[in-house]
Amino acid sequence: MTTRGVLYVHSAPRALCPHIEWAIAGVLGVRVTLDWIRQPAAPSTWRAEISWQGQAGTASKLASALRGWHLLRFEVTAEPCATAEGERYSSTPELGIFHAVTGIHGDILIPEDRLRAALGRASRGESDLATEVTRLLGKPWDDELESFRYAGEGAPVRWLHQVV
Repeated sequence: MTTRGVLYVHSAPRALCPHIEWAIAGVLGVRVTLDWIRQPAAPSTWRAEISWQGQAGTASKLASALRGWHLLRFEVTAEPCATAEGERYSSTPELGIFHAVTGIHGDILIPEDRLRAALGRASRGESDLATEVTRLLGKPWDDELESFRYAGEGAPVRWLHQVV
């Protein structure tokens, strides 16, 4: 079953840009040339975005292909389809990678085992419940990426289809 999504590269050093294109091409199985524009939120970095269509699980493959570069800020989203929930991955150099399952309206769905673990940490005094829930919802990543998202408004988007 196919789904579609968007990859947002919020900031990347110029030297990393061709490597990002090669990594995306390796996942999607098609040549990728992104329209890189300067990222005003972080001088000397570049941003790009691309819409994609592919098999369920493509978002996780894209996130895995990009997660090793610590100077990179990115997000990958996938819409839900008949065989899979939606997904959202966010990554920053300071926080690492965040993953959330999303429903048909874009809401984050938190699995019960993650809720139980958060409740356990809070009940043992390792953290407070509000902090745990905030992390489960990805708020630290949203806070860090918000200025980069805003700087990308009006950027061109192109659709790519995975060859299956």
